[in-house]
Amino acid sequence: MAILVTGGAGYIGSHTVAELLDRGEEVVVIDNLLTGHREALLGGKLYEGDLRDKALLAKLFSENQIDAVIHFAASSLVGESMKDPVKYYDNNVYGTQCLLGAMQEAGVGRIVFSSTAATYGEPEKVPIEETDRTEPANVYGETKLTMERMMAWFDKVLGIKYVALRYFNAAGAHASGKIGEDHRPESHLIPLVLQTALKQRESIAVFGEDYPTEDGTCVRDYIHVSDLADAHVRAVNYLRSGSDSSIFNLGNGTGFSVKQVIETAKKVTGLEIPVVIQERRAGDPAVLVASSDKARTILGWNPQHADLENIIQSAWSWHSANPQGYGE
Repeated sequence: MAILVTGGAGYIGSHTVAELLDRGEEVVVIDNLLTGHREALLGGKLYEGDLRDKALLAKLFSENQIDAVIHFAASSLVGESMKDPVKYYDNNVYGTQCLLGAMQEAGVGRIVFSSTAATYGEPEKVPIEETDRTEPANVYGETKLTMERMMAWFDKVLGIKYVALRYFNAAGAHASGKIGEDHRPESHLIPLVLQTALKQRESIAVFGEDYPTEDGTCVRDYIHVSDLADAHVRAVNYLRSGSDSSIFNLGNGTGFSVKQVIETAKKVTGLEIPVVIQERRAGDPAVLVASSDKARTILGWNPQHADLENIIQSAWSWHSANPQGYGE
């Protein structure tokens, strides 16, 4: 039996494929390679194409004995989602509808879904718990919440069990150094900081230093990508054991400020990283930190790379060895 990984050539998807292969699982991947990279796949059987291609999905499920699905494929840029909501509803929501329909036709009853902390919007409290209010502040978060709700109805009506993993800031790179983070355009803080260290950018922008935090900059929960991959595999096995559908937060439970990230990157790289202070961005909460108690208790998940310096060191190993990303 195989596990289907949608978006498996992407950043978190490729690390999850690597984790599955390490555990002896048979892996099938579908990815349109618009944002993913063929070179990021360390194995598995790749179908190049789109989730909205129903004929391709039918072919994939007929040619492979799929036991469960891990679903990463989605558009994920907050800013873009606020400019092009049609793209986000079409790719994220309709794409998921096509996937769930194909699963129903093939009799596949388990799916682990890559959700997001953006489903919460402005947090009611910190740390955020799974039972907290969900009021997304952007189209991206709204589409992910819609996908969660769709899965809940497919469970209720058709018995397709799901786990939604709501995680915060993925960071770092694989211990082997073979795969890492290569987004185009890049929007994540740690790779942007490291690109600045490599002189690929003149400076790193810090948006606001007057937040009610220890150093005035925003605090976020960074989680190593390999710890995320481990959680996805655990979630598959949780469903394989016959457990019911559920939602889990994934985070370190510890927040690090923008300035802490920059100072740690300076320490790791030994290089200067010029900083430019800019105005706050609209909609940036001061603190976003997850409570992962539920995942630790039920999934037995325990992050192995919780230290910020460890996370940035692994990212630096990848970026310094691959300054132009994949294929260079």
